[in-house]
Amino acid sequence: MTTAELLDLVAELRRVGTDTPRVEAKRAERELPKRLWETLSAFANTRGGGVLILGLDQEQGFAATGVRDPGKLMQDLASLCGELEPPIRAAVDLHTVDGQTLVVAEVPETEITQKPCYYRGAGLTNGAFIRVGDGNRKLSAYEVQVLLASRGQPREDEEPVSEASQESLDGELVASLLARLRQPDTSYFRELDDQQALRVLKVLVPHEGRWVPSLGGLLALGRYPQQFFPSLGVTFVVYPTPVLGEPGPRGERFMDNRRFDGPVPRILRPLLDALQRHMARRAIVEGAFRRDEWEYPEAAVREALVNALVHRDLSGGARGTPVQVQLFPDRLTILNPGGLFGPVSVEQLGREGISATRNQVLMKLLEDLAAPGDGRLVCENRGSGISAMLAALRRAGLPGPRFVDRVATFSATFEVLTPVEPPTTHARQRANRREDVLALLRTQGEMTREEVAQALGLSAGTARRWLAVLRDDGLVETTTRSERSPRARYRLTPGERGKHAR
Repeated sequence: MTTAELLDLVAELRRVGTDTPRVEAKRAERELPKRLWETLSAFANTRGGGVLILGLDQEQGFAATGVRDPGKLMQDLASLCGELEPPIRAAVDLHTVDGQTLVVAEVPETEITQKPCYYRGAGLTNGAFIRVGDGNRKLSAYEVQVLLASRGQPREDEEPVSEASQESLDGELVASLLARLRQPDTSYFRELDDQQALRVLKVLVPHEGRWVPSLGGLLALGRYPQQFFPSLGVTFVVYPTPVLGEPGPRGERFMDNRRFDGPVPRILRPLLDALQRHMARRAIVEGAFRRDEWEYPEAAVREALVNALVHRDLSGGARGTPVQVQLFPDRLTILNPGGLFGPVSVEQLGREGISATRNQVLMKLLEDLAAPGDGRLVCENRGSGISAMLAALRRAGLPGPRFVDRVATFSATFEVLTPVEPPTTHARQRANRREDVLALLRTQGEMTREEVAQALGLSAGTARRWLAVLRDDGLVETTTRSERSPRARYRLTPGERGKHAR
């Protein structure tokens, strides 16, 4: 980090009057602050890491108070970084601000295969933190479990359900799956009887000398999986106002409130139908013709629902939590337990070749299984679902979804725009890029030009031009003095952020 970049960070702290999700400052004239390991752990476990500045006093408006013995403080900080597991390899340097010496540490994010990063002196249960807003929060036991599971391939969908039997499977779904698998002349499944095929597919797994359905097998092919796992379904709630918990004009809390149970293939169509009963229609004008579309494109919503059902966390700590579908007057949110799995970040969603499967058995079954009443295969398992979702939203003239990835949850939110007549092809491309960049910054908060380009699949020059346009329009601002700096981060202006505050 250069001194100019540090000055930009200090100016930002003084402007907002508090620490930020990426930067924390501490007064440390003679020694390291107590429990500083919480901040080190939190930055290491948070996407993108963070910057620790020693020698600023927040109570004095982030005045530079400096450090008395910089060499000793740097050595103590390096030693503390080594007491975390895995050890933190922070880039520690000295800088001068307002005539005072500061110690600045750039803390990198720990690799997903090594998370959670925790302080050995406090142990895994009490020593792992994450950054939330301007502070640190201890990871819950469930969040620690989720991060540990991400170190390898989860196998919960292969677990035997001891109380179930083969009679717990839906004969129609089983027959449909096996018929499709046996269609190719060279199919291995042509040589197997039904029992053998279900065992190969891990629909049936061994347990205490007998064959019983697996958890993934029940979710894909079960008659009623909720007999054994009551919460592994979907809750659907329609709210009367945009604010969660705020009643409608007649005091009503919900416009609709129901559960959808059954195997994944049988949930999709009824859930989509229920959603559409509460959606408005959008008027799309194309030349001299007009056509009506649902408020949110079915193709995009379907992909979001499938992703939530297929990629949800199935570990013991999450089996009491259903997938949640929340319809507000101005947005639709689909939320599932368990954050993104594997080396996938929100910024990478929708990019070619970027995918990771948490529940491999369940996914493999659903890619060869048609949804009753729909006729389409439930999913493709080719990493194309998010791309299809984004394409459907673009065709409808809507911005991309707002993704929020937390350790314990993942959500996709679609927002309503006032329908307008589609512009010319060139203008449509321009508007779509404009909305894509705004939607991305709305999701991520702050990003560099390079991060915006990578997330949207743009060239560096195109990303720079769009950010410049949005900045000129007063919708985007930089967090650094120099827009030319490669470390310059872009974010929505306060007015634009306020329009989308919940």
